[in-house]
Amino acid sequence: MSTWFITGASRGLGLEIARAALRGGDTVVAAARNPQKLPDDLRHSDRVLGVALDVTRTEEITAAVETAVERFGSIDVLVNNAGRGLLGALEEITDAEARSLFDLNVFGLINMTRAVLPVMRAAGAGKIVHIGSRSGFEGEPGVSMYSASKFAVAGISEALAVELEPFGIQSMVVEPGVFRTDFLDTSSLSTAARRITAYDGTPAHATLDWIDTANHNQLGDPVKGAALIHEVTIGDKLPGHLALGRDAIERQLVKIRSLQDDLAAWQDKSSATVCDDAA
Repeated sequence: MSTWFITGASRGLGLEIARAALRGGDTVVAAARNPQKLPDDLRHSDRVLGVALDVTRTEEITAAVETAVERFGSIDVLVNNAGRGLLGALEEITDAEARSLFDLNVFGLINMTRAVLPVMRAAGAGKIVHIGSRSGFEGEPGVSMYSASKFAVAGISEALAVELEPFGIQSMVVEPGVFRTDFLDTSSLSTAARRITAYDGTPAHATLDWIDTANHNQLGDPVKGAALIHEVTIGDKLPGHLALGRDAIERQLVKIRSLQDDLAAWQDKSSATVCDDAA
């Protein structure tokens, strides 16, 4: 039996990952800003500990981790799922809006990971699953700041995979495409307060228009997605990246081909920029 600590577990992909872990016979620390909003199947399970947690508040992270260890004795899997989206052309997004997004999506994840690592290092084992995004592999118009935050998550996860290997701890970033959750609702997604009409009819604002038709009509099934995350996580070896969903795979293949084209076009001249006395 493993103990999963899942942030943002009251709904969406976080909730379904919690349910998948329970079906697998594990125990779950379901962290949410308001644990009373956890569904009944989680709140009434003796294998679930609901904890109040806003990952932008360091003191709440410390208290939640201590409570989890007191209850279950360990944290075997950390799922950094808490996060939100931000729409708008980069020029429209204020500094305050960008910093608020990074406080949750990046610094909340950093502080959560930092708090759990001593527990995992003491155990000599552990797995950390970071919920990134398809937008963290390929920058997309209208979501530049969200993409930037998820690119950061991917970079952190890759570095952690190497840093933590000596301690028996693994790290993976999951990069979902669009899944049929509440992520496109205003509860999880905000739009830049300022709108610059010059961007009307351009790709940045086309993304804003797409939200209205896409919400709750997304391609991905969160139950199936969570089941795959669980299947991969309980395996012996985590992959560095897990593309989740048909659209995520398609866009990653497009990006890979684009990178290959860019590399081929300038490879020889780029290689020739070494110092003359280099071996």
